[in-house]
Amino acid sequence: MSEILSPIVFQLGLGAVGGFIVGFALKKLAKLFIVIIGIFVVALLYLGTSGVISINFEALWSTIGGWLGGAAQAAAWLVGLISLLPFIGSFAVGFLLGLKMG
Repeated sequence: MSEILSPIVFQLGLGAVGGFIVGFALKKLAKLFIVIIGIFVVALLYLGTSGVISINFEALWSTIGGWLGGAAQAAAWLVGLISLLPFIGSFAVGFLLGLKMG
């Protein structure tokens, strides 16, 4: 029984600690990223209204649609993820705690 329990406890502990660190750092970086994106959008709107640039919204939406087409390939990864469920579960809990405390 200890041959099975020890690796699972190790995976759970490592996943929780790693998830907490990643969640905490991601929340801090997300705040910075949102501020940068906001400044960028405001700058684009200003340049668009002052006539400096012209934005082709059809090309923008078609490009974003092309990026989202790659999401169908992610289903192939599901088989590999099933073997990592204990790690993923504890990582998710640690990640959410890191986000909450960040």
